[in-house]
Amino acid sequence: MGFSLIPILRSLPKASSVILLFLLLLICTCFTSTEAYDPLDPNGNITIKWDIISWTPDGYVAVVTMNNFQQYRHIPAPGWSLGWTWAKKEVIWSMMGSQATEQGDCSKFKGNVPHCCKKDPTIVDLLPGTPYNQQIANCCKGGVLSSWAQDPTNAVASFQVSVGRAGTTNKTVKVPKNFTLKAPGPGYTCGPAKVVRPTQFLQADKRRVTQALMTWNVTCTYSQFLAQKNPTCCVSLSSFYNDTIVPCPTCSCGCKGNSSSCVEADTPHLEQVVSGSGKNSLTPLVQCTSHMCPIRVHWHVKLNYKEYWRVKVTITNFNYRQNYSEWNLVVQHPNFDNLTQLFSFNYKSLTPYGAINDTAMLWGVKFYNDLLNQAGEFGNVQSELLFRKDKSTFTFEKGWAFPRRIYFNGDNCVMPPPDAYPWLPSAGSRQEVSLLALMMACLISLVLYAFA
Repeated sequence: MGFSLIPILRSLPKASSVILLFLLLLICTCFTSTEAYDPLDPNGNITIKWDIISWTPDGYVAVVTMNNFQQYRHIPAPGWSLGWTWAKKEVIWSMMGSQATEQGDCSKFKGNVPHCCKKDPTIVDLLPGTPYNQQIANCCKGGVLSSWAQDPTNAVASFQVSVGRAGTTNKTVKVPKNFTLKAPGPGYTCGPAKVVRPTQFLQADKRRVTQALMTWNVTCTYSQFLAQKNPTCCVSLSSFYNDTIVPCPTCSCGCKGNSSSCVEADTPHLEQVVSGSGKNSLTPLVQCTSHMCPIRVHWHVKLNYKEYWRVKVTITNFNYRQNYSEWNLVVQHPNFDNLTQLFSFNYKSLTPYGAINDTAMLWGVKFYNDLLNQAGEFGNVQSELLFRKDKSTFTFEKGWAFPRRIYFNGDNCVMPPPDAYPWLPSAGSRQEVSLLALMMACLISLVLYAFA
C-alpha cells in the first residue's frame, strides 16, 4: 500500500498546504546521500584479515593484513591508523611491522612490560628504513597504500602482533570490536569482525600448504560525505568550437569568506604566510578562487580530425598545504571504448557495468608526473587523449564531447550544470534553463494545484 500526500493536503487550509509543499520541495532538492556505495567501484573496500598463527602461554600471535580492494582510492601520507576495542582484558606484548601510538597504563605488570595496555589501541605503520629485525612482509611504508588498479603489489599492508590475556583456544579467544580505520582522516566505516574459514598459506617451495589456527575478517567502506563536509574538486570545460570557457560552479567546495580560509595568489611573502597559517596539513589551505576547491580538472576539446578528435586534460592544484603523490583521475565518457592514444599519463579501463567500456582511470608516470605539486607555478599536470570517431554515436552536439563524471583520488568532482556547456555555433537560439527557474516552475505548479 503506497503512501499519498493528497489526503493530508486536502485536510489542511490551502495556505498551509502551499507552505508544506514548498518545504517538501526544498528538502527534496537539498538532500545529500550518505551511502558508501560507489557506482564506479561497486565492490571497492578495504578488508582487514586477522590470522592467528600460533598459541602462546597466555594468548596468541597473529598476522594482521589490510588489502585495499578499491580500484582507484588509495591511502596517502601520513598514512592509515587502525583501531579497535578489546573484548576482554587483552594486552599487546609485542609487535613487528607496526606500533601502538600509546602504551597506556601498564603499572600492574612487574618485570616484562607489554607494548600496549590500552583497552582501545590505535596502530600505525612503521616508516621506511625500519631495522630488518622489526619488519615483516608488506610493512613499513609509512601507512601509504596504493589503489588496487594502480599498483596492486603496494595495495597490501601487514603487521604481526603478540596478544596476551586473550585465551589459548578457538573457543576462549574473543574477536575485537568497534574497528576504526582512518586514512589518514575520517571517511571509512568498518563492520563487525566475522570469523571465517582459516586462511591457507602456500610455503616457499610450493609443495606444502599450512593454515591459520583461526581467522576473522573486517570490511571497511568509504563515504565521501563522512570524509569531508565539502567536495574536494571541480570541473571546468572549454572547446575549440566555442569561445566560452565554462568555469567551475561558484562555491563548488565552499564560499570565500564563509568559514573557509584562503590565500590570495599575489600575497607578499606568500611562503611565510602559508607556513605560519597552521600545522594541520589535513585541512586544505587553498588559493582564493570563485570555486574554492583544492583541485580543478579542466577538459578542453582541442581538435577535430576526419576520423579522430583530441582532448586536453589539465589538473591544477590550488592547495598550498599538500603535494598529491600517486594521484589518479577517473573519467566516464562513452568514447573511451575508442581511445587510440594517450600522452604522458598511464591508462586503465574500468568496467563497473560489465561489458560497457566507458570509464577510464588515468594516473601519472612514475618519477615523471606522478607527483602533483602544491599550488604555484608547477602545481599542475596535463595530458592529451586521442579518440577515434564512431560514426554511429559521435557528435559535438548537446555537450556529448564532455565527460559524464570525473573523480580525483576517489572523490566525485562537482560538474558544471548541463545548460552551461559550450554549444556548437550552429545551435542557434539556445534555451537557458536554470535550477532556480525549474524550482520556481515547480512551485507555481504546486500553488495552482493547491488552490484548484
